[in-house]
Amino acid sequence: MKKLFVYAILIVSFTSCSEENIDKSDSLTSGRGFIEASLKGDYIKAEKYMLIDSTNEQYLDGLKDFSKKLTPLEREGYRDADIIIDSTKSPNDSTSFIFYKNTFKNEPTRLKVIKKGADWLVDFKFTFLGDQNASNNQKH
Repeated sequence: MKKLFVYAILIVSFTSCSEENIDKSDSLTSGRGFIEASLKGDYIKAEKYMLIDSTNEQYLDGLKDFSKKLTPLEREGYRDADIIIDSTKSPNDSTSFIFYKNTFKNEPTRLKVIKKGADWLVDFKFTFLGDQNASNNQKH
Protein backbone atom coordinates (compact mmCIF):
# COMPACT_ATOMS: atom_id res chain seq x y z
CA MET A 1 0.00 0.00 0.00
CA LYS A 2 2.83 2.36 0.87
CA LYS A 3 4.52 1.67 -2.50
CA LEU A 4 1.29 2.48 -4.32
CA PHE A 5 1.00 5.79 -2.45
CA VAL A 6 4.61 6.75 -3.27
CA TYR A 7 4.06 5.77 -6.92
CA ALA A 8 0.90 7.91 -7.11
CA ILE A 9 2.72 10.92 -5.62
CA LEU A 10 5.54 10.55 -8.17
CA ILE A 11 3.10 10.42 -11.07
CA VAL A 12 1.29 13.54 -9.87
CA SER A 13 4.61 15.34 -9.35
CA PHE A 14 5.93 14.50 -12.81
CA THR A 15 2.63 15.38 -14.48
CA SER A 16 2.32 18.77 -12.78
CA CYS A 17 5.96 19.63 -13.51
CA SER A 18 5.65 18.81 -17.19
CA GLU A 19 2.52 20.91 -17.77
CA GLU A 20 3.26 24.56 -18.42
CA ASN A 21 0.90 27.32 -17.51
CA ILE A 22 -0.24 28.76 -20.84
CA ASP A 23 -1.63 32.27 -20.26
CA LYS A 24 -4.20 33.18 -22.92
CA SER A 25 -5.97 35.85 -20.87
CA ASP A 26 -5.15 38.78 -23.18
CA SER A 27 -4.25 39.22 -26.83
CA LEU A 28 -0.70 40.47 -26.36
CA THR A 29 0.25 37.68 -23.94
CA SER A 30 -1.16 35.03 -26.27
CA GLY A 31 0.46 36.57 -29.32
CA ARG A 32 3.86 36.86 -27.64
CA GLY A 33 3.58 33.31 -26.32
CA PHE A 34 2.86 31.99 -29.80
CA ILE A 35 5.68 33.99 -31.39
CA GLU A 36 8.21 33.01 -28.73
CA ALA A 37 7.32 29.31 -28.89
CA SER A 38 7.51 29.40 -32.70
CA LEU A 39 10.90 31.11 -32.70
CA LYS A 40 12.23 28.54 -30.26
CA GLY A 41 10.86 25.68 -32.38
CA ASP A 42 8.42 24.54 -29.66
CA TYR A 43 5.46 23.90 -31.95
CA ILE A 44 3.56 21.87 -29.36
CA LYS A 45 3.50 24.93 -27.14
CA ALA A 46 2.79 27.28 -30.07
CA GLU A 47 -0.25 25.20 -31.00
CA LYS A 48 -1.69 25.73 -27.51
CA TYR A 49 -1.94 29.45 -28.32
CA MET A 50 -3.47 28.86 -31.75
CA LEU A 51 -7.06 28.75 -32.97
CA ILE A 52 -7.41 25.16 -34.11
CA ASP A 53 -8.74 24.80 -37.62
CA SER A 54 -7.48 22.87 -40.62
CA THR A 55 -5.95 25.91 -42.35
CA ASN A 56 -4.06 27.05 -39.25
CA GLU A 57 -2.80 23.50 -38.71
CA GLN A 58 -1.56 23.36 -42.32
CA TYR A 59 0.35 26.63 -41.88
CA LEU A 60 1.85 25.41 -38.60
CA ASP A 61 2.92 22.19 -40.34
CA GLY A 62 4.52 24.35 -43.04
CA LEU A 63 6.40 26.27 -40.36
CA LYS A 64 7.64 22.99 -38.89
CA ASP A 65 8.86 21.89 -42.32
CA PHE A 66 10.57 25.26 -42.86
CA SER A 67 12.31 24.92 -39.49
CA LYS A 68 13.64 21.45 -40.36
CA LYS A 69 15.37 22.91 -43.43
CA LEU A 70 17.21 25.62 -41.48
CA THR A 71 20.90 25.34 -40.78
CA PRO A 72 21.91 24.92 -37.13
CA LEU A 73 23.12 28.53 -37.15
CA GLU A 74 19.77 29.80 -38.46
CA ARG A 75 17.86 27.71 -35.88
CA GLU A 76 20.01 29.21 -33.15
CA GLY A 77 19.39 32.71 -34.54
CA TYR A 78 15.62 32.26 -34.35
CA ARG A 79 15.82 30.56 -30.94
CA ASP A 80 17.88 33.44 -29.49
CA ALA A 81 15.89 36.23 -31.17
CA ASP A 82 14.00 38.86 -29.23
CA ILE A 83 10.49 39.94 -30.19
CA ILE A 84 9.96 43.59 -31.09
CA ILE A 85 6.31 44.69 -31.00
CA ASP A 86 5.97 47.60 -33.42
CA SER A 87 2.28 48.23 -32.82
CA THR A 88 -1.07 46.68 -32.04
CA LYS A 89 -4.54 47.38 -33.32
CA SER A 90 -7.84 46.31 -31.79
CA PRO A 91 -10.75 47.09 -34.12
CA ASN A 92 -13.19 45.53 -31.63
CA ASP A 93 -13.23 43.77 -28.27
CA SER A 94 -12.63 40.30 -29.75
CA THR A 95 -9.97 40.94 -32.40
CA SER A 96 -6.43 42.23 -32.10
CA PHE A 97 -3.62 42.60 -34.60
CA ILE A 98 0.02 42.53 -33.56
CA PHE A 99 2.67 43.99 -35.86
CA TYR A 100 6.13 42.78 -34.87
CA LYS A 101 9.54 41.61 -35.98
CA ASN A 102 12.25 39.49 -34.44
CA THR A 103 15.85 40.56 -33.97
CA PHE A 104 17.19 37.71 -36.12
CA LYS A 105 15.41 38.49 -39.42
CA ASN A 106 14.11 41.97 -38.58
CA GLU A 107 11.26 41.63 -41.12
CA PRO A 108 7.84 43.15 -40.35
CA THR A 109 5.30 40.42 -39.60
CA ARG A 110 1.68 40.50 -38.52
CA LEU A 111 -0.41 38.27 -36.33
CA LYS A 112 -4.16 38.17 -35.69
CA VAL A 113 -5.42 37.17 -32.26
CA ILE A 114 -9.12 36.55 -31.61
CA LYS A 115 -11.09 36.02 -28.44
CA LYS A 116 -12.87 32.68 -28.08
CA GLY A 117 -14.65 32.42 -24.76
CA ALA A 118 -12.17 33.54 -22.10
CA ASP A 119 -9.10 32.78 -24.24
CA TRP A 120 -7.24 34.81 -26.85
CA LEU A 121 -6.06 32.56 -29.70
CA VAL A 122 -3.79 33.20 -32.67
CA ASP A 123 -5.48 32.93 -36.07
CA PHE A 124 -2.21 31.98 -37.80
CA LYS A 125 -3.57 31.91 -41.36
CA PHE A 126 -3.97 35.70 -41.23
CA THR A 127 -0.18 36.02 -41.30
CA PHE A 128 -0.21 34.47 -44.78
CA LEU A 129 -3.66 35.30 -46.17
CA GLY A 130 -4.24 38.76 -44.70
CA ASP A 131 -7.43 40.46 -43.65
CA GLN A 132 -9.10 43.62 -44.91
CA ASN A 133 -9.60 44.81 -41.31
CA ALA A 134 -5.89 45.19 -40.58
CA SER A 135 -3.48 47.60 -42.13
CA ASN A 136 -0.26 48.73 -40.55
CA ASN A 137 -0.66 52.03 -42.41
CA GLN A 138 -3.34 53.23 -40.00
CA LYS A 139 -2.65 54.92 -36.67
CA HIS A 140 -2.46 52.51 -33.74
